[in-house]
Amino acid sequence: MPILVIIAGLLFAVIVLGPSFWVNRTMKRHSAKRADFPGTGGELAQHLIDHYEIGDVRVEVTDKGDHYDPDDRVVRLSKENFHTPSVTAIAVAAHEVGHALQDHLGESGLQLRQSLARVAVVTDRIASVFFLLAPVLFIFARTPVALVAMVGFGIALLGVRVLVHLCTLPVEYDASFNKALPILRQGGYLKERDMHGARDVLQAAAFTYVAGALVSLIDLARWIRVLR
Repeated sequence: MPILVIIAGLLFAVIVLGPSFWVNRTMKRHSAKRADFPGTGGELAQHLIDHYEIGDVRVEVTDKGDHYDPDDRVVRLSKENFHTPSVTAIAVAAHEVGHALQDHLGESGLQLRQSLARVAVVTDRIASVFFLLAPVLFIFARTPVALVAMVGFGIALLGVRVLVHLCTLPVEYDASFNKALPILRQGGYLKERDMHGARDVLQAAAFTYVAGALVSLIDLARWIRVLR
């Protein structure tokens, strides 16, 4: 039994931590400063925003990870990607501007994700209290009906977060491969020898949320197992 527990723990670590490790490794591998690049990630982001006439979208530095905020209409880049001319910085900047383009064009995928994310903010707060009290509630849930209702409520709370992740993945893929990659290639922002590295970074950017999605699915599966 201890061996099975160890194996299960290792598998869980690989499934959950593997994508994050691969993303960080890929980003770092292509983050070397390039003296032959004409600009930094921040400069490219601003250039693309102006070029595509996206409007009042700003570009700024953040310490909370590269992302596009559709509510504040801001492309936020890490300090390193904002100030550094590197393949990673250029690709990440193009990816985040890709999200700004999705917003500018009113694409349904991003709009659906944002709507669900707002709901998830509320359900996550409820879930944090519910799962904290769950052991106590289980003790008082004397009847099968009450137990099933509790588990169903837990599944519903987790289900919202799972839906957010499932909606996020195609939105991220679109920002990388339908927006950023064609922009970089057709605009000549990177030489052909750098496009392979850019593709790797864009694939990593698209998979940033995979670990979170896997954790949500595992949690959901655990509650469904309880219901069965």
